[in-house]
Amino acid sequence: MINMANEAVIIELLGNKGDPVRYTCASGTAIVKGEILKFSDPRTAAIANTSGSFFAGIAAADKQATDQSTTVSAYTNGIFDLIASGAIGVGEGCFAAGQNKVSGDSTCGQAPKRLVGVALETAANAERIAVRVLR
Repeated sequence: MINMANEAVIIELLGNKGDPVRYTCASGTAIVKGEILKFSDPRTAAIANTSGSFFAGIAAADKQATDQSTTVSAYTNGIFDLIASGAIGVGEGCFAAGQNKVSGDSTCGQAPKRLVGVALETAANAERIAVRVLR
């Protein structure tokens, strides 16, 4: 198991077991189950380590840097505990805000295609918050 901080925690997978989507990824990349992923062209996923990334989903499994795999699956439908970066109000849209954190739309004002989900509760900075992940 790879160790990382602040991974998303599954509360409930919706649809078809979280509606996982498979993406390509670099073979030498390590990804931890629960990391927020971003996507780029062509259908490639990586760790969302900057604010405002295009949201791909939540990593569904660990991917070792040495396993030679070039695919990763991401959950796109469910309720997850995520870490707030700044205050977030219930009902606000949540956007990627650096590695494994989300910010509310009052602080980001990002485009819908960057949306991670909707806050199901209010959170202060660095607090875990239930988010309805939508993709």
